[in-house]
Amino acid sequence: MDTKRCAGLGLLLVPALLASVAWADPSPPPPAAPPPPVPAIGRTWPVGTRPAVLRGWEPPVTAYARGHRGVDLAAAPGAPVRAVAAGRVMYAGRVAGKGVVSVELTGTDLRTTYEPVRASVPKGEEVTAGEVIGTVEPTGSHCTTPCVHWGLRRDRTYLNPLALLPPSLLRRGPSRLLPLSS
Repeated sequence: MDTKRCAGLGLLLVPALLASVAWADPSPPPPAAPPPPVPAIGRTWPVGTRPAVLRGWEPPVTAYARGHRGVDLAAAPGAPVRAVAAGRVMYAGRVAGKGVVSVELTGTDLRTTYEPVRASVPKGEEVTAGEVIGTVEPTGSHCTTPCVHWGLRRDRTYLNPLALLPPSLLRRGPSRLLPLSS
C-alpha cells in the first residue's frame, strides 16, 4: 500500500474515532433520588384493635429473593377486615384459591393488600378508613394459626405496612401514672 492511500485511510478513520469518543460519557449517572417515606396515614388496624403480629416484615434482598412481603396479624375466621386508610378498591376476588382485597390509598402511590379475605366491596368502590371491606376466610392463610396477611406496595416495591400506622396505634396500651417513691 502506498503512503498516499494510508494517509487517506487514516483521515477517514480519525473522524469516526473522534465521534465515538465524543458520544461516550465517562461520568456515572446521577444517583437516583430516594423513594419518599411511607406516610403514617392509617387510622385503624386491619383487624381488631391491636392484633398480635405473628410474623413481621422481612424485606427481600432482591426482587426475587426470599422474604416476607408484609405482616401476618392474628385474626379469627369471620372477623371483619377494615381498610386502614381511605382509598379505592383496585381488586376484590380470588388469587390462587384465596380471597384478596387490594386498596389504592387516596393521594398516594401506595396500595395495601389483605388476604385471605372474603370481599364485601366491589372493585372500583371508594372506601373510608375503618370501613369493613370483608371478613377473614377460614382457609387460605399461610400462617399456622388463623391470620390476615397485610401487605403494602409502591409500584412493584414491597414496603412495611406497619409504617402506615401512627405511633399512637403501634403502642401497646395507655400510659399509666405511677406514684413517686420517697
